[in-house]
Amino acid sequence: MKGTICNPGPRKSMSKLLYIRLALFVPEMIWASLGAAWVADGVQCDRTVVNGIVATVVVSWIIIAATVVTIIIVFDPLGGKMAPYSSSGPSHLDSNDSSQLFNGLKTAATSVWETRIKVLCCCIGKDDHTRVAFSSTAELFSTYFSDTDLVPSDIAAGLALLHQQQDNVTNSQEPEEVISHSPGHSQEADLDAELENCHHYMQFAAAAYGWPLYIYRNPFTGLCKIGGDCCRSRTTEYDLVGGDQLNCHFGSILQTTGLQYRDFIHISFHDKVYELPFLVALDHREESIVVAVRGTMSLQDILTDLSAESESLHLEAEVQDCVAHKGISQAARYIYRRLINDGILSQAFSVAPEYRLVVVGHSLGAGAAALLAIMLRSAYPQVRAYAFSPPRGLLSKSLYEYSKDFIVSLVLGKDVIPRLSVTNLEDLKKRILRVIAHCNKPKYKILLQGCWYELFGGNPDNFPTELDGGDQGDLTQPLLGEQSLLTHWSPAYSFSSDSPLDSPPKYPPLYPPGRIIHLEEEGTSGRFGCWAAARYRARWSHEAEFSKILIGPKMLTDHMPDILMRALDSMVADRAACLSCPGRGTSNTGML
Repeated sequence: MKGTICNPGPRKSMSKLLYIRLALFVPEMIWASLGAAWVADGVQCDRTVVNGIVATVVVSWIIIAATVVTIIIVFDPLGGKMAPYSSSGPSHLDSNDSSQLFNGLKTAATSVWETRIKVLCCCIGKDDHTRVAFSSTAELFSTYFSDTDLVPSDIAAGLALLHQQQDNVTNSQEPEEVISHSPGHSQEADLDAELENCHHYMQFAAAAYGWPLYIYRNPFTGLCKIGGDCCRSRTTEYDLVGGDQLNCHFGSILQTTGLQYRDFIHISFHDKVYELPFLVALDHREESIVVAVRGTMSLQDILTDLSAESESLHLEAEVQDCVAHKGISQAARYIYRRLINDGILSQAFSVAPEYRLVVVGHSLGAGAAALLAIMLRSAYPQVRAYAFSPPRGLLSKSLYEYSKDFIVSLVLGKDVIPRLSVTNLEDLKKRILRVIAHCNKPKYKILLQGCWYELFGGNPDNFPTELDGGDQGDLTQPLLGEQSLLTHWSPAYSFSSDSPLDSPPKYPPLYPPGRIIHLEEEGTSGRFGCWAAARYRARWSHEAEFSKILIGPKMLTDHMPDILMRALDSMVADRAACLSCPGRGTSNTGML
């Protein structure tokens, strides 16, 4: 409660107190062990006393275990080694000794992060892909976190301040700065057609998640509807492989898509690092063969997401600089091999040779679907892809331009994933450092006011910085306090420039796939969208509009597949109502 984030002097004795408190865990562990032994001996006492002591012993061991796990995950053993190095500044990097020290610290930081990740993911197998993913994720985290002296509560305070600053800037904009130009009639007609396609194919992207998403969307009736399929014995009528509860998955897929058993060519719930579940089905309504790729649902999928360095793609298309997200491209390549080498697509086209190929997915599945469509285009020139809430850090600039001809991406509101890339995370870190360096209030006040603002709203002009009134533009100027938050000189961070950050070689700027439809909420439906039915506006957007992470209470919920499906249902219903009203069908095509 003393000092500020950048001024820890008033609380400098806290570190000694924390180490003393940590030492007191030794007698606490002895005392808890004696209590456990006493309970195990079955001493005859009053039942209430015994129950109270048992509860105390259990709680004590839970606290001790939680503390040990937290220390393993959070404690930075390199903190003391970084301190003397940080005072040397960037000029000191010219010497060979400091360069060796820098490389040694970087290697040690990567090793620390790899140990943490292995502890958290101890239940995952130890195959080659998993080991590579551990190393890639550890290098990403060490690159991002090792050069700053921020703890989780500092980041939470910075995000709270950024949200209020962002709302303040938005409120101060003139109307013409917010409203974009009106598109032409052909663009609106194309938008209407693609929205109809998105509404239809989102059912397949959701179906790929299997029974967990279906039960989540239908908590009262879902289990009753798929219970019969869960109890059904395995048959050979359809190709269903990998994973557990396969018949429950299949039952939910039938309910979500409305298709029949015979319409499915292949369903795989095999799930490993760089190997995603997917399904192949015949969509007779749109006369298409649909390949739907599942999004993130397991620790293996998260490791695939976090393998964020870039790797080259070898394509038959004449595109220069074919670079993509490593983890997602590996997953797309796995599905490509399954589809081609195992003859799954050949089987599908033998049943329906006149159908077109459509690849869909949500989140991680959207990125894999986009890359899969790029890989398949040489063999299937008519392929189309619909990527729902895809990650931004996916394709190089040239691949992004190439994908516009056959890929459509759909983004809802302030969804963080379509704005998420290593470059954007570096920009977010830079903005957090800048805003908390300007703050002259204790952290607890920032967090309390931030929680109040997130829950109940308020005036964003009142966020706690030392700046006066509307001079929020001054936040783009560097402050000396920022440098105190860096444990050593960060090559990706510049105090003297607000230009785009220079990305490390392994993490060049990457872009989302295809043309982008942005669904923006009209007005407000409450802080978390649960107080009233939301209405949405659809428009074509440029990728540059997603070049910065936006902070808000819906930045995570807007990514959920059930929220996206609800938004699409609402838009299609509103569109049908508008078209049925005389005189309104031509004036409201952009407001769906």
